[in-house]
Amino acid sequence: MSTVAPKKIGVLLATFVVANNMIGSGFFLLPASLAGQGGVTALSWLLGTVIAVILGGAFARLARDYPNLNCPDDYVRPALGRDMGFLATSLYWSSSWMGNNAIAVAAFGYMVTLLPLDGTDTTVRITGQVGLIWLMFAINLLGPRQVAKFQSFCVVFGLLPVAAVLLGGWGHFDAGLYREAWNVTGQSDAAVVIGNLAPIFWAFVGLETGAMVAGLVDDPDRNVPRATLGGILIAGVVYLTSSVLVMGIVPAADLAASSAPFALVAGHIFGPWAIPVIAAAAAIKATGTLGGWMLVSGESGARAAQRGYLPGIFGRLRTNGSAGWGLLIVAVAMTGIAFVTLAPTVAGQFETIIGMVVLLVVMAYVAAGLSLMVGTPGRPSSFTDKLLGLGALLACGLLFYASGWTTTAGALAVALASWILFRVFTRRTG
Repeated sequence: MSTVAPKKIGVLLATFVVANNMIGSGFFLLPASLAGQGGVTALSWLLGTVIAVILGGAFARLARDYPNLNCPDDYVRPALGRDMGFLATSLYWSSSWMGNNAIAVAAFGYMVTLLPLDGTDTTVRITGQVGLIWLMFAINLLGPRQVAKFQSFCVVFGLLPVAAVLLGGWGHFDAGLYREAWNVTGQSDAAVVIGNLAPIFWAFVGLETGAMVAGLVDDPDRNVPRATLGGILIAGVVYLTSSVLVMGIVPAADLAASSAPFALVAGHIFGPWAIPVIAAAAAIKATGTLGGWMLVSGESGARAAQRGYLPGIFGRLRTNGSAGWGLLIVAVAMTGIAFVTLAPTVAGQFETIIGMVVLLVVMAYVAAGLSLMVGTPGRPSSFTDKLLGLGALLACGLLFYASGWTTTAGALAVALASWILFRVFTRRTG
């Protein structure tokens, strides 16, 4: 392992990392899937933002209490023990690289509209997704600072055209069209809002990445909380605004059938020429998100290996700070997931991946809440800690409830199997 310390990133770049890791595949694909539910899902976005702020507050507090925080084990093990430290760390790491496949699905879904290719051809889709995975692997080998710069480029150039849609689209907003499609499910508004909370929260997964890469951030005691809450609020405003806008411009049925909903909306606002422009912007933005999440996968895998939770190869860092060997293994695993989850449609493959990933990462959030509530002898839990911890647990409980029993049981089974293997391994190695 190299002893050369890579250059730290500041609060602005850290905020871009957090915002970029959230505003990605969910932002660009969820409008299509939510159109089948109706405009009432704007309330799901609002509730999701509140939950994200609560969880972000918990992670901001943990980052302040543990300024050298690098992975969940840093705050879980002192309060809850090694077993819980393993579960939180391993499940978070697993969710980070598994979720990357959903981001690759979204990115190539927009790219294919720009190319003379058949986006419904599964061979074309799998080739494009795997190609993006390995391209982002190569970029991550350049080091964390270069990845952060790449993300900043993707945020600016990926979101500027989308910002034009969000600003210029209000002149084309039809309140009557929005009201007509307020709730097209036949269920109560409350049932639709809660029922869509879990898939919507996929768009907020990443709120914790500022804390998870705190070791790479300059003055983490101050800058990680700022980057975390700032990134969440930026994402929440963009999500809520865009959710209302797109459903008041394009009929819900047309949105639901689109694999590039923002490009479709741009065509209605500016004309056909805008469709490829927005598609390109969305592809750039989602690609930047993929690069950022590969950075998180490499960093969280390296920290897990350093604590004995993963094989030592994951902890080998290059002189520029990149986890080269660990990222190589992750890229190979992601390639396998891409083939296993391949579905007839982009939306189908996307939903298959995010269902389990959301709950895996939420279990890591549960550990954060418990850690704040329990505290340690050296860091007793204050009233504020307990309040933030309780809020995080209630937020996670709502997400579990919204996910349904089948998905929840599957996530719990993965956690139980992981823990059993960990206990068997530790006993054998003494």
